[in-house]
Amino acid sequence: MTHASLSSAAPTPAPLTGSTPDEYRPGVCNIGPAEITRRRRSGHIGLIVTVVVFLVLVALHVPPVLRLVVGLPAAGAASGYLQAALKFCAGFASKGVFNFGQLGQTHEVVDPEAHARDRSRANQILLASLAVGVVVAVIAAALPR
Repeated sequence: MTHASLSSAAPTPAPLTGSTPDEYRPGVCNIGPAEITRRRRSGHIGLIVTVVVFLVLVALHVPPVLRLVVGLPAAGAASGYLQAALKFCAGFASKGVFNFGQLGQTHEVVDPEAHARDRSRANQILLASLAVGVVVAVIAAALPR
């Protein structure tokens, strides 16, 4: 899951003229402190949703196979935490932008090779998040009623 939907308005890319901000590194780091905080917060929210959904399903005595649904918010939580820890936004990578300033202010990645490295990292985050979601879902389904 990408987190482009975290803000109500899509960030407007601003093309760079001259040098890039000193912290952008293709495929390594594409967000600064404000964006990292936003990703961490989305991880917290995803974790809370995962726990609440699991507890509700257990309380309602649903069949264990239906508990697999907790994998969705768990994958979202993992995505938020991974992006915060890696200082890398998968959604921004897909759009070809980065941000080290205020929320909503992005800069365009103009180098095609850099954009390709960013997309590769975004895919890694997506796959890792999905893997966490699958593991959590299987554990949730395997736990006794």
